[in-house]
Amino acid sequence: MTRRTTSSESQRPARRGARASQVGLESRTRAWLRHHRAMWLDSAQRLAKRPLSSLLTMLAIAIALVLPSGLWLALDSARLLDAELDESATVTVYLDTRLDERAAMDVAARLRDQAPVAGARLVTAAEGLAEFQQGVGLEDALASLEDNPLPAAVVVTPADTDPDSVRVLASNLEAVDGVDEARVDLAWLERLRRLAELGQRLALALAGLFGLGVLLVVGNTIRLAVESRRQEIEVVTLIGATHAFVRRPFLYSGAWYGLGGGVLAIILLVLGGHWLSAPVTALAESYGAHFTLPRLGFGGSVLLCFCSTLLGWLGAWLAVGRHLADIKPR
Repeated sequence: MTRRTTSSESQRPARRGARASQVGLESRTRAWLRHHRAMWLDSAQRLAKRPLSSLLTMLAIAIALVLPSGLWLALDSARLLDAELDESATVTVYLDTRLDERAAMDVAARLRDQAPVAGARLVTAAEGLAEFQQGVGLEDALASLEDNPLPAAVVVTPADTDPDSVRVLASNLEAVDGVDEARVDLAWLERLRRLAELGQRLALALAGLFGLGVLLVVGNTIRLAVESRRQEIEVVTLIGATHAFVRRPFLYSGAWYGLGGGVLAIILLVLGGHWLSAPVTALAESYGAHFTLPRLGFGGSVLLCFCSTLLGWLGAWLAVGRHLADIKPR
């Protein structure tokens, strides 16, 4: 017996099966940005709920950053001092004592034309004796001399202050007619540059060691946070959350730790600079010089905060990546 279809049944729409819904790229991008914003705020709120422990972690990071940063500032001041000493590097050329003042001027003109010479200043025998009298304080004793025993000299400023170049220049100047001796003392300049090179390598070594210390501090803190949220991680992993989704809030926490440590390091450096500025200025004035401690400035502060944030993020990434492999949903 065949079943007759009524008119109402024939008018019903045919049922369709399940359809796969595809999410567009724009929707996925908006969701990704919303989750980043939510995790950024959530990680900051979690740190604010534990102010003492968060502050201690940031302070440990700041102390690890202050030492290499302070050494870097000290090397910066040494570079400024090295530049000033380079400007004062000269070669003293003693002329033949038999030359009169006119002949000495001619020799000074020839020395000025030598390469690479930035400048040459003639010091006559009379001027040299006057400067010597003022320097040693024996005006009466030296005034009784019948003849001036000092020769005329030419103070030559080299264009290239490299020690090897200055030595070559001194040997070339000695070959000029009328020159008795060219004297240059580069031992102090070489020692200063060797100390600066040693300081640079020491700063790099300290930066590497204390950077590793920052990674360990942040990594240990994030490891404890991962263990405290272990059940939550197991649940979201069980419903299909990826490792990137689980790792994201901890990465922001590590970045917050690093940024806070960088800001505290800047504050400590500023306070230390103010504390040391007065005795350093007094010491420089006692030697008749003007010297101020270099400061980080805006560019140095931004660079320090960027490096500290990057170290915090990297420490969190290493810690979370290691522990996510051990967490299995049950």
